[in-house]
Amino acid sequence: MKYIITCLIILITFSFTEAQTLKGSVKDDKSGETLIGASVVISGTQNGASTNVNGEFEIKYSGEYPIKLDVNFIGYSSKSVDVASPSNTISIEMSMDEEMLDEIDIIEQRLSDKQKESALTVEAMDALAIKETPSVSFYEGLGNLKGVDLTSASIGFKIINTRGFNSTSPVRSLQLIDGVDNQAPGLNFSLGNFLGASELDVLNVDIIAGASTAFYGPNAFNGVISMTTKNPYDFQGLSASVKVGERALTEVGVRWADAIKNKNGEEKFAYKINLYFLKANDWEATNYDPITESDYPISNPGRFNAVNTYGDEGFSASNNNFSRASAVSNSLNGNTGLGTFFRSGYNEIDLVDYNTENLKLGTSLHYRFKPTLELNYSFNYGTGTTVYQGDNRFSIKGIHFFQNKLELKNRDKWFVRAYATNEDAGDSYDAYFTGLKMLEEQESEQDWNTRYTNNWRLFGYGDSVTSIDGYQGYDPNSGLSQDEWYNDIYLPWFNDNSEEISEFHSRNLEYTDFVDGKKFKPGSAEYDALFNKITSKELLKGGTKLYDKSALYHLQGGYNFDLENGKIFTAVISGCMHLTLEVTFSMKLNI
Repeated sequence: MKYIITCLIILITFSFTEAQTLKGSVKDDKSGETLIGASVVISGTQNGASTNVNGEFEIKYSGEYPIKLDVNFIGYSSKSVDVASPSNTISIEMSMDEEMLDEIDIIEQRLSDKQKESALTVEAMDALAIKETPSVSFYEGLGNLKGVDLTSASIGFKIINTRGFNSTSPVRSLQLIDGVDNQAPGLNFSLGNFLGASELDVLNVDIIAGASTAFYGPNAFNGVISMTTKNPYDFQGLSASVKVGERALTEVGVRWADAIKNKNGEEKFAYKINLYFLKANDWEATNYDPITESDYPISNPGRFNAVNTYGDEGFSASNNNFSRASAVSNSLNGNTGLGTFFRSGYNEIDLVDYNTENLKLGTSLHYRFKPTLELNYSFNYGTGTTVYQGDNRFSIKGIHFFQNKLELKNRDKWFVRAYATNEDAGDSYDAYFTGLKMLEEQESEQDWNTRYTNNWRLFGYGDSVTSIDGYQGYDPNSGLSQDEWYNDIYLPWFNDNSEEISEFHSRNLEYTDFVDGKKFKPGSAEYDALFNKITSKELLKGGTKLYDKSALYHLQGGYNFDLENGKIFTAVISGCMHLTLEVTFSMKLNI
């Protein structure tokens, strides 16, 4: 009985401490309209609620009274309300938060009045979008913008194209970083962001998808990629980022910026330093299917021209085709089954360095004579190793890229800018021609084809082919022409037995390459010596090394004339000198 009474007392106690519902509403003190989504929280706790579509709220609370409610709503002054008990519905009135703001200036960053009046289409990515892009880098994220095509030649080399043109050599596009042309002088186009700005230092990116020569000069007839970096006066302190991903990708970025004040507290001198490093195992090109325009399928016993095998093309000699003539008669020197055969080449994975690396260093010094008049000097350096897809496959190895810029500008009024871009291709080379030349150094294709044919006869592979079940040789007395026999009898049999005939070709290839011919195997000392010899010599000297020590010097100035009715007349004069194997000089006036 005592136990039962104790339990009843506990239940009664719980009934007295059960949470009670506190109800109320929130309204505007002048109009009496209910406020939807106002925050009502019991002071000192996280217990609260938001008002519904009728401006009402309910809060369950089991503590002691009196309590205080903190009420907040955007555009209204915060309010505290004392509540003695939950018995009555609470009505809360809030006053609008009216505060006189000082005069502010709104500065447009993306489009000038002149651009707005023109037929320009601009896609933009600001600092927040750059930070939140779900791609490896912000540059890769540009492919998500309207009218923009992104092509990936490799992990380190992304190409932006617009206006429906999709090329790995975007010579029609202009890429600017703080007004400086980012093209590699020797290649005549920008290497994506491989030699561009660090992600931590990019403030925004504007892409003008259409022709815009009226604003950026004649090189911009297929669009412009304009990047603006962060000014050290406005963005100071230390920033750092680390990214990791598949294929052992590691990306590290560091930015430091600071400003020095004079005795009057004015920020006169400012500087910034950017360091960026990327390392990854690039995608390997291992497509060993026939090239798109090939006349010989993957089932051809004598092999075919594979996409990522170089030196197997079979077009520089004519003594590798024994298709119809050899099949007509067994007596034609034992060539039956040879068909059309191709030399074994070297695979790209044995010719290219897939260890992608990219190092970028950037620094700039700024001095303000007055708030609107600024002198700045910037230096950018980029180097690295990657793969570039052009007409051929190129191994970009140890390329160096330097940029120096000196600029004096009066904000929104005028500027004078001079910059120099220097490029050194380093140890870069053409991977496709490297494979061809390595084979030619060992033996000409003509001679190799002759040895392959002789070995086919020597080991009697032609007789082995004719002994395969179902073979029917050509009979002049059958009433069939040679073409009819070849197309209706021989070819169907040949295709049905292509795997067995391919085995004969494999044996003949092994002997011709490594026993009779001693072809250098990838990884051997002979292979490495020949590879280094060819890739270290320039193209004009019989090698495949890309020799490029080009420079671009550019002087540019602009002035904005304020006209009546608020319009601006802009005059830009620029002259450039491009130094490669020849020197050209040009002047342009853009108004």
